Amino acid sequence: MPNTMLSFKHLLRPVLGGEERKSWCLLLLRKMMNGCNLVDNDSAVAGGVEDMYGEDIATMGQPVTPWTVSVASGYTLMRDPRHNKGVAFTERERDAHYLRGLLPPIVLSQELQEKRIMHMLRQYKVPLQRYMAMMDLQERNERLFYKLLIDNVEELLPVVYTPTVGEACQKYGSIFRRPQGLYISLKEKGKILEVLKNWPERSVQVIVVTDGERILGLGDLGCQGMGIPVGKLSLYTALGGVRPSACLPITIDVGTNNEKLLNDEFYIGLRQRRATGQEYAELLHEFMSAVKQNYGEKVLIQFEDFANHNAFELLARYSSSHLVFNDDIQGTASVVLAGLLAALKLLGGTLADHRFLFLGAGEAGTGIAELIALEMSKQTGNPIEENRKKIWLVDSKGLIVDSRKHSLQHFKKPWAHEHEPVSKLVDAVKAIKPTVLIGTSGVGKQFTREVVEAMASINEKPLIMALSNPTSQAECTAEEAYTWSEGRAIFASGSPFDPFEYDGKVFVPGQANNAYIFPGFGLGVIMSGAIRVHDDMLLAACKCIKPPYIVLPLVNFNIVEFINSKHCCIV
Repeated sequence: MPNTMLSFKHLLRPVLGGEERKSWCLLLLRKMMNGCNLVDNDSAVAGGVEDMYGEDIATMGQPVTPWTVSVASGYTLMRDPRHNKGVAFTERERDAHYLRGLLPPIVLSQELQEKRIMHMLRQYKVPLQRYMAMMDLQERNERLFYKLLIDNVEELLPVVYTPTVGEACQKYGSIFRRPQGLYISLKEKGKILEVLKNWPERSVQVIVVTDGERILGLGDLGCQGMGIPVGKLSLYTALGGVRPSACLPITIDVGTNNEKLLNDEFYIGLRQRRATGQEYAELLHEFMSAVKQNYGEKVLIQFEDFANHNAFELLARYSSSHLVFNDDIQGTASVVLAGLLAALKLLGGTLADHRFLFLGAGEAGTGIAELIALEMSKQTGNPIEENRKKIWLVDSKGLIVDSRKHSLQHFKKPWAHEHEPVSKLVDAVKAIKPTVLIGTSGVGKQFTREVVEAMASINEKPLIMALSNPTSQAECTAEEAYTWSEGRAIFASGSPFDPFEYDGKVFVPGQANNAYIFPGFGLGVIMSGAIRVHDDMLLAACKCIKPPYIVLPLVNFNIVEFINSKHCCIV
């Protein structure tokens, strides 16, 4: 029988008679048993299908529930988070979807439900309790979850994202309820394409994937790193407007070297040491090939929290063949450069007039440094090698200098400049005399009082960016930066800090967090039809983050400006 497609839209009527329902059910079952493909192949684009259920044009007042669900059981409908509206179902919808008696008689608007849940969330004193309540809501009522997050983004961003998501990942096995996303482990090697086909959605546009080896500044959390892709993709919807069904969180489980997790009876991942070398590379290559085969050329794959040695290699290997984006390398770089460009209004001069000192020479540090040097080249026309000389990096062994070049990892070598060895950060500050100090070390409390006072003695307005997440890993707090600099510091952090009063002035710390870049950047890439990500796109994106950036925690990403830029193209 040739492939045909049942007219589901014809079936999406408020009420069907009993005999009519039986007739359509039998027809549907017969066609499925005869091998009928319910997907119209002509409508498939980039691995997806047309919007058969009218989701994109539906309103709250329209029944948009798939017919097969509505006639199967109203009880089942109420347990489908994508279509459940709880007590917001209208009287008409309760009749149409067989919900009579399954709900209390009251009909409450989404707005009133939102008010009730926000009241409940504010009663919790422990952030992890709020996180768990939000995850429960997402698994129960997706519409209400996103309305809540969109309407209260400043208050709830720290709950579903950093810093609370870090604690959630650490305790993921203990709080685990319902699986979210796909788990691809070494057990699935050789059949990853089959695993991808188990995911119910076909029109996937964004995948956020992690192997859990370097979760925030918390280290190797193995399979429990799933909280990061889940949290990132919730922001793709809440901040970027990408449909939830088009988002797919994935964890690649190759084991963990975390002894505590290996001995934890509640750990949900493989109980073995991390696979490395060829075994790891083969699994990742199969994954990347399967994603492209299943979802097409234009699916955006965002790498999250891979360890340095894998992150750079994966980005280099697949950036020419896939639409890939490393948020730790490229996203962090873009959002920090946006902050620097905005801060110049307070500091004065151009980027090339300033000296930069980084604590941390991993993915984030070298990624930021390279984008700063690239932007300097765009502004001045000077070779990028010359601009790199204004940027200095400190790692665990001290200042990266030329005499250490033989022992450095490849991604650190461009930052090895002529200078005598310096082991301590405070001595590096005094020697280099930077105007900007940036922390990406993943280790807390490294910007000591001595370091901040040294920055303040050199600069009238020292720019200090303590970017490591979560809050416990920040190089210093906002209070410390303002107090030790006598209120002169311009401060930004990766995780949020409350406003702080010093000497009669209230300082609102800036938040240089990737949440300000990746949802808008990802949406722009999807909308433009791009099939590769280039550095010029990152430069264009950072200029689309509109200030005030360092001063206020919320900003605006101009998606129209980004898409219209000459760098956001299809090649």
